[in-house]
Amino acid sequence: MRTVFAATALLALSVPAQGQSLYVEAGQLLDVTSGEMLSGQCILTEGERIASVGPCGDVPEGAQQLDWSAYTVLPGLIDLHTHLSDTGSSADLSDPLTTSPVDTVLIGARNARVTLEAGFTTVRDVGTYRGLTDVALRNAIDRGLVPGPRMFVAGAYLTHPGGGGELNGVVPNDELPADMRLGVLTSPEEAAEKAGYLFDHGVDFLKLIGTGAVLAIGTEPGEPELTEGEMRAAVEVAEAHGSYATAHAHGAQGIKNAIRAGVRSIEHASLIDEEGLLMARDNGVWLVMDVFNGDYIDEVGTAEGWPEEYLRKNRETTQVQRDNFRRAVELGVPLAFGSDAGVFPHGINARQFGYMIANGMTPLQAIRAATVNAAEVIGHGEELGAIAPGYFADMIAVAGDPLVDVTVLESVAGVVKSGSEIR
Repeated sequence: MRTVFAATALLALSVPAQGQSLYVEAGQLLDVTSGEMLSGQCILTEGERIASVGPCGDVPEGAQQLDWSAYTVLPGLIDLHTHLSDTGSSADLSDPLTTSPVDTVLIGARNARVTLEAGFTTVRDVGTYRGLTDVALRNAIDRGLVPGPRMFVAGAYLTHPGGGGELNGVVPNDELPADMRLGVLTSPEEAAEKAGYLFDHGVDFLKLIGTGAVLAIGTEPGEPELTEGEMRAAVEVAEAHGSYATAHAHGAQGIKNAIRAGVRSIEHASLIDEEGLLMARDNGVWLVMDVFNGDYIDEVGTAEGWPEEYLRKNRETTQVQRDNFRRAVELGVPLAFGSDAGVFPHGINARQFGYMIANGMTPLQAIRAATVNAAEVIGHGEELGAIAPGYFADMIAVAGDPLVDVTVLESVAGVVKSGSEIR
């Protein structure tokens, strides 16, 4: 009994109270929609939502005052490309296999906490080798069992046998456990079947592997994998469930196949060509380009002895991806923030902002990519990504002006998620 009580008490300490009304005094408030920096503004929350935003006055009865008058306040950040429920990248290819599903979820709980404390109040988790462990983590967060960002999850990778979504190079793939191959398919019919299975088991959207991957043995980023027909079959299932699909696609042909198949967004887009950029722009398809982690892979991967195949493919894609990101900005292609956290340690996601600015964005564009733009990609633009009445009460406080020095986002001073103070 004593052990149960101690565990319950510890859990209670780890989970913020819900439904508390806050009156947040902002030193400066960044309106990400208009781009204006506002002074003298206070934000009143009721339950999980924002009740009002306006000039400061007396603290409303029953509300707790939160003094952020020394800080700039902006919406909680959104990362569209994370892998919380996973073991992370290392020289040991067998880690995902030797880590049990239960341990994978526990690792995810740790990753979720540090991500939330870093100011990312919402994430789109785009796949895990241990299928559906991300669903379990999302549900635990939603139930208040563990602290973490609001999660939208894919459940598993829809991929060809031996493709960019498989754990290759450890054991023969047909000897991998069933939960590591939930999305393996070879035809449009199987694509529809696997997609339906994932929605039946609680996923929010689909992740399609349209080309080979940098961090997958035996695949090449420029080579198409899932066919246009296979991707279209999955997209149709997603749409029937009121959802959408995103496609991992580095290579130009695979990107164009995915756009024609009807995906909402493209992950990585490293080797996209001019035709693909224009197709994305003209079809309103979002590019989610992880322009930070190439340096991390090169530096840390080399030092730790990651597979040479990984390092070669990373060198071949890093700079061209950044060049294409710059061109996408110039052409007005829709861009949203996605870091590929999990390749690098969770919690340092915001380092990507500096890379986005170094490759053509203004600070405001980069911040909008991680707020209003990302919320639109998820399909919740009416309640996430801005500080306005009716929106979820997600906000962060930073010391300094991110429109002048975006690196202040790498060290947040305060976090509120769904009206609860996290730090």
